Amino acid sequence: MAQADIGVVGLAVMGENLILNMESKGFTVACFNRTVSKVDNFINGRAQGKNIIGCHSIEELAANLKAPRKVMLMVKAGQAVDAFIDQVLPHLEDGDIIIDGGNSHFPDTVRRTEYVESKGKLYIGTGVSGGEEGALLGPSMMPGGSPKAWPAVKDIFQSICAKTDSGEPCCDWVGENGAGHFVKMVHNGIEYGDMQMICETYQMMKEGLGMTNQEMHAAFAEWYEGELNSYLIEITRDILDYQDEDGNEVIDLILDTAGQKGTGKWTGIEALNLGQPLTLIGEAVFARCLSALKEERVTASKILSGPKPQFQGDKQAFINDLRHALYAAKIVSYAQGYQLMRAAAAEYNWNLNYGGIALMWRGGCIIRSVFLGKIKEAFDQEPDLTNLLLTPFFKEAVEKAQDSWRRVVTAAVEMGIPVPAISTALAYYDGYRNARLPANLLQAQRDYFGAHTYERVDKPRGEFFHTNWTGRGGETAASTYVV
Repeated sequence: MAQADIGVVGLAVMGENLILNMESKGFTVACFNRTVSKVDNFINGRAQGKNIIGCHSIEELAANLKAPRKVMLMVKAGQAVDAFIDQVLPHLEDGDIIIDGGNSHFPDTVRRTEYVESKGKLYIGTGVSGGEEGALLGPSMMPGGSPKAWPAVKDIFQSICAKTDSGEPCCDWVGENGAGHFVKMVHNGIEYGDMQMICETYQMMKEGLGMTNQEMHAAFAEWYEGELNSYLIEITRDILDYQDEDGNEVIDLILDTAGQKGTGKWTGIEALNLGQPLTLIGEAVFARCLSALKEERVTASKILSGPKPQFQGDKQAFINDLRHALYAAKIVSYAQGYQLMRAAAAEYNWNLNYGGIALMWRGGCIIRSVFLGKIKEAFDQEPDLTNLLLTPFFKEAVEKAQDSWRRVVTAAVEMGIPVPAISTALAYYDGYRNARLPANLLQAQRDYFGAHTYERVDKPRGEFFHTNWTGRGGETAASTYVV
């Protein structure tokens, strides 16, 4: 007789931890792994004595599941997901549910939802954030896909996810087909931006101010108690204080080349596709790419010249400037991320709950911070908000931080310390608040060399004009289109 509430395929650390999390909340879980020895090792190890059923085939897994069957795939994104979908489908009945809990690219989830629904089954693509610890103790979860599937998994998902301080679950239905994985992708892009801005602040402290790791640890510890309270500030504080068994400060032993798995890159590409100025996350991705050119940078450092960092001024006041600059740039990063989600909702016909998304990110996930509560409040008050910078709270916060922000960027330029994310956030802010940008010259250039036409300030929007700039071009103009 079927007895498991849900089945999980994939026993890497995320899969194992989610299973243990589910079991600890009162659910019986069936599990399967392609390398079946892992099933036996898990059942006889971490899962011993728990309500977890080890299965040695997909058929056995399906036979152990209560209707409607719920099979959650915790396997590597890409071809492995498609392969397991095709293995699972023959063992399911109409109305059963396949769940992809990996970091899949949202267009794949759009395609898979359509495919699985065409077979009479239901599909969920859910972003899961929080890493190994989150999976075990409570992640942030962002499910999307077949709306009919949500009631069947809601209790499980909201039981195992993180909770806010007021007890609200950091998981709710995001939207149709690929919406859940899209929101997770944007989450990861924002994570790239947050991490890069913190790293730039660290480099300004280390090279610009000559601070020790312990001094930086103390600064981040203080910041954690204020408006910058977040998981990433917390772990930065702890990293800067960490010593190995030989007394070495481990941060100084780590090679300065950053890895990436692609979600930040996907976010930047989608911003380009949708015509959204996601400048900060783009710079964060490119900063990782530049860091990977380690050997080239070492060579260049011996050839290319620049100023030597030498700070002149009040060190403590500048540390406070860094705090304000980091906060202001963080606001811009989230404003850009939400602009991208709004554009995607319009493009893909998703009905996204923006305040709800902020709530999902309040706990369990990597970008969790006290700051997200203010985003939820902003969208609760104005669901059709076009940009976070236009709300009273964020407008005032940036205005308060603005002088510090400009001093930090100026000092970084003068000392030759790169702060691409913090400085591009300021450039975006100045561009967004500027009623007139130099794109009029750009349009003239395009019309000059390619007859691409332009609109005029003294004519209605939507009327296009062409000038024969050289007297040799004639009156024929190119068609007008926007990529």
